[in-house]
Amino acid sequence: MVILNLGKKQNKKKLHSGEGVRLGKYELGRILGEGNFGKVKFARNTDSGQPYAIKIIDKNKIIDLNITNQIKREICALKLLRHPNVVKLYEVLASKTKIYMVLEYVTGEELFDKIASKGKLPEGEGRKLFQQLIDGVSYCHSKGVFHRDLKLENVLVDAKGNLKITDFGLSALPQQFRADGLLHTTCGSANYVAPEILANRGYNGASSDVWSCGVILYVVLTGFLPFDDRNLAVLYQKVLKGDFQKPKWLSAGAQNIIKRILDPNPKTRITMAEIKEDLWFKEGYNQAYHEDEEDGVYVDDQAFNIHELSHEEEKSSSQSPIRINAFQLIGMSSCLDLSGFFEKEVRTEVS
Repeated sequence: MVILNLGKKQNKKKLHSGEGVRLGKYELGRILGEGNFGKVKFARNTDSGQPYAIKIIDKNKIIDLNITNQIKREICALKLLRHPNVVKLYEVLASKTKIYMVLEYVTGEELFDKIASKGKLPEGEGRKLFQQLIDGVSYCHSKGVFHRDLKLENVLVDAKGNLKITDFGLSALPQQFRADGLLHTTCGSANYVAPEILANRGYNGASSDVWSCGVILYVVLTGFLPFDDRNLAVLYQKVLKGDFQKPKWLSAGAQNIIKRILDPNPKTRITMAEIKEDLWFKEGYNQAYHEDEEDGVYVDDQAFNIHELSHEEEKSSSQSPIRINAFQLIGMSSCLDLSGFFEKEVRTEVS
């Protein structure tokens, strides 16, 4: 049994500085978190008093890290999404040096923190969160958005127990599918990534997101990861084989749906529609519906010109030199085409 490793969480500093700075109608307050290319600050609309979270992105840093397209993609994705289980983007402002994403402020905690502090959740509570996760992710798929980095750290739970999916920086849009109808960029987080992504033969964005949802469900109900090992080569092999422990204390229904989701064959893996028809899933299920989509998201022209991304653009933005482990790079919030790297890494570590 591998207990959830608290050391896997990165770049989540909780600081308290910077109160009183104005950004148009917003007053910026404490820092909620920091990443590799910016900060997230609490903000309040001085007219309405409404709280927000503002993601402040340094333009020079995203140019240096060669991730401009990643930021564009995140904004493009969030512009499309209006659902109670997805963090909402309200507007995008800009200065000469910064991009400001005005986001919904969620009072609560990351699902990671909830599990790390309390351990596994009762099955009923875990099922309710999973139902909301599936509602949110399946809605994203219906809008042509595939998250590709679903994990505990990218799921928020508010004070009322409502789930919110966040961080769409690695998401894919329809324009990024190649002629074969598949995605080919290797991205995600090591413990949550689907085996077909590691196999490097192209993958279906919806099916790979389903796998990640299954990993999240497993952790919520057991308190530990289904696939984990300090040696990445061993971890990859476990993922590719779908080799995980099946706790006997879980109900038969929970065991069955986890088994169907964590099927290493994407062709036989359960789909979103089939999950919603599963008897264990349907217990106490109240489907969430998307919100009114008439209100557009304002994007300042100075941020950058929002345009459709092709897979050629994705490929050209991913030619950074690989000097460290693949998933260390992915943990730095990059979306990199690491084609061929995994097999090389596995051979090196096994030998």
